[in-house]
Amino acid sequence: MNTASESPLAPHSLDGKRVLVTGSSRGIGADTASYFAGAGARVAINYRNKEARALKLVAQIEEAGGSAIAIGADLTDSDSVAALVDRVREEFGGLDILVLNASGGMESGMAEDYAMQLNRDAQVNFLAAVRPLLGAGSRIVFVTSHQAHFIKTVPTMPEYLPVALSKRAGEDALRGLIPGLTEAGVGFVVVSGDMIEGTITATLLQRANPGAIEARKEAAGRLYNVGEFAAEVALAAVKPVPDNHTHYVGDVTDFLAQSR
Repeated sequence: MNTASESPLAPHSLDGKRVLVTGSSRGIGADTASYFAGAGARVAINYRNKEARALKLVAQIEEAGGSAIAIGADLTDSDSVAALVDRVREEFGGLDILVLNASGGMESGMAEDYAMQLNRDAQVNFLAAVRPLLGAGSRIVFVTSHQAHFIKTVPTMPEYLPVALSKRAGEDALRGLIPGLTEAGVGFVVVSGDMIEGTITATLLQRANPGAIEARKEAAGRLYNVGEFAAEVALAAVKPVPDNHTHYVGDVTDFLAQSR
């Protein structure tokens, strides 16, 4: 867990709550899961191929007095997702918070349409599979970036374009489900942040376009680190917000100005 940021959640404030965070063996997902566990929730750590990291995180949470399990699942594989749902049902019985944090599209060696498969199709299919576990009063949090959220009106770095387009497509597809979720009493909120220092995405962008992160940091004034952004994600999962709400993390003045 990144200890640079103090948890936004009070101890025991989530006692009895059940949480699943996708893509949570490292980075933003790991810190978000740790904040939930520190507040008393039982947390499911989802990973695709980083089992050792996921198990280490579970151990850290348990050593701190929390409760967590690790569940491996590739969100683009329906059988894998079905097994995850079965495990969560067996262990937790249901879910109170679902954080859709897993994303990608800049990895090497993947299919040309992998970004769209993961960031749009898999998000919709995964929610459909998990939906029976979410009862009235539960909440879904979709994690995205300003570069993706505003991609229809604000250009982004060429290296990030496939991710931005697919993340926005995923957000739009999920928002299309909001009427049904609202009718069932399930909340939905989007958390959008700028480039986050210390994430694998920032590292890959810096490698593909040296100086890109520094340039964005100068334009934005500051960039959040992993722990700081994760704190905002965790808070968005529990604070009162209207349906179809977007929580912007950091300054979005330049994005909003270009979107007019």
